[in-house]
Amino acid sequence: MMAAKHSKEQNAASRREFTAATLIVCALAGTVLLARWIDARRPAADAQQEEERLYLTGTALKRASLSFNGLAADWYWMRSLQYVGGKILKVPASVPLDSLGQLDLKLLAPLLDTATTLDPQFMEPYEYAAIVLPDVDLPEAIRITKKGIAANPTAWRLRQHLGFIYWQQKDFQAAGDAYAEGAKLPGAPAWMEAMKAKMAYEGGSRVLAREIYGRLYEQAGDGQVKEMARLRLLSLASLDEREALARGLSQFQATNGRCPTTWRQVQPLLRSLNFKTDATGAPLDPGGAPYVLGANNCAVSLDRNSKVPPR
Repeated sequence: MMAAKHSKEQNAASRREFTAATLIVCALAGTVLLARWIDARRPAADAQQEEERLYLTGTALKRASLSFNGLAADWYWMRSLQYVGGKILKVPASVPLDSLGQLDLKLLAPLLDTATTLDPQFMEPYEYAAIVLPDVDLPEAIRITKKGIAANPTAWRLRQHLGFIYWQQKDFQAAGDAYAEGAKLPGAPAWMEAMKAKMAYEGGSRVLAREIYGRLYEQAGDGQVKEMARLRLLSLASLDEREALARGLSQFQATNGRCPTTWRQVQPLLRSLNFKTDATGAPLDPGGAPYVLGANNCAVSLDRNSKVPPR
């Protein structure tokens, strides 16, 4: 009796293992078929045709991909990154990710929209939409971010992204409201609430810009977004440094009736400002490159090889 019962349990376990294995094989096969199906319908390799249309997006693909929506969303997300990456190769590396309006990124909004339709809880595409799209297609950036908020009403970071978009557009009232709404959500940090008041009183200040990009750097889930925020922080720090240097050089000119011809002539100034210097005595910018001295006009500029974005 016991032996029969044991044999019956073994048979049941074997059936379960067989069923699980079958499901795994079917899932893998479905993954391959879906990837091939998507590739077969992707825009033609010709660059002009690719710019003109995206063959399958949004709800149509969601229906077609059935239970593989997450996989399809990942595919469209990776395609978004590849699409932008290919365009970035055509511009200087120092151009930040949020300043790509000069590129013809017609497909970016549809790609991000499709990824978030397939998987409404996929946070990275929303973040990318908030950072990159405003310079390309502002209405779509706002719409996709609000779409994310509607699908994820308790995600405070999406309110942060919306506030960032409005702040960039100098709509400080809307930005403050977005941060304040996010501050009410579970898990939101205390600084979200403080942003509303800061938007009202410091909206266009460099101090607030530094905080916003600092928070973005801390919270970014995407490596490219984090790097963009880091470059913006370098740029803000460099602006502060160049202003301090310009004031010091103006004092030198007022005292000596001329601009300094070398940085070594203003070493006391550089020491008072706590600058690191290179072997020639030139002060280093936040990226480690020497600042360039305009001997005829007391101007301070970035070296052409500087890692600090020009704006």
